[in-house]
Amino acid sequence: METSSDDGGDPAAATFPKTLLLLLLFFPIASYTPQKHAATLVLSKTGQAPKAATVHTSRPKKQKKKLYLTFDDGPNRGTRNVLHIVQDEQVPVTFFLVGEHVFASAVQAQLWDSLQTAHQVELCNHSYCHANNRYERYYQEPDSVVSDFTRTRDSLHLNNPVSRTPGRNIWRIDSLHFTDLKKSAAAADSLQRAGFVLMGWDLEWHFDPKTMDVTTTAADLMKQIDSVFHHNRTRNKDHLVLLAHDQVYQKSGDSLQLRELLQLLKQRDEYELSLVSDYPGVPDTLRRIR
Repeated sequence: METSSDDGGDPAAATFPKTLLLLLLFFPIASYTPQKHAATLVLSKTGQAPKAATVHTSRPKKQKKKLYLTFDDGPNRGTRNVLHIVQDEQVPVTFFLVGEHVFASAVQAQLWDSLQTAHQVELCNHSYCHANNRYERYYQEPDSVVSDFTRTRDSLHLNNPVSRTPGRNIWRIDSLHFTDLKKSAAAADSLQRAGFVLMGWDLEWHFDPKTMDVTTTAADLMKQIDSVFHHNRTRNKDHLVLLAHDQVYQKSGDSLQLRELLQLLKQRDEYELSLVSDYPGVPDTLRRIR
């Protein structure tokens, strides 16, 4: 007897759905793995993807320490060498001049003319008679001190008030007020009231007064400059006034030390050489004149 089925009588047809189900379970035809980082693209109105914004970050420039090179007592025998070297090295310097020295000889008068036409040079007042080297007596008469500085200012037609007292480290710049020897304070105060701006110094390039030779090499002085800045031993933070004297650089050996110092300073990116008119507290009128 034959056995019939509901699907048309094909015995294989009855088993096919089960076989297909097993194949689908154990051998999937295709699989889909979603991306871990799906990016969404947003188009601009023009239909193009906008360019990614570029963010520029820059470190603020580090403020340089300022160094003011000043030379006292000119014009004298060493002034021409100093002027030649600083012009050759193209560095700004300030000369504090003694009025009496300008009129002492024809050679010194010529030096004065050269200083007036030099580039990156400022000319300031260092009294007329340099106290005649009798400092204690000189500062006992404040009115005479004012007259002495006024004589240099008027006879040389100096157009700035920055001055330096002879034989004394005295400061009267804006709120900066310092007097090394108190007996000189009254004269210093009188000069300030008369309109003179008094600048002392933070570091001196020493010399032997008998031989007029520098007693510190340029390399050692450079170390002193670094130390003064590092330990903040200046009257004004990050501003150092260096005192030197024209007459010391008459000889070739001392002139060589001066040139070496300038070259060392120019190699130091953290330092900037400036004129005294840029010192904090110096009246802005002097900057406009320059």
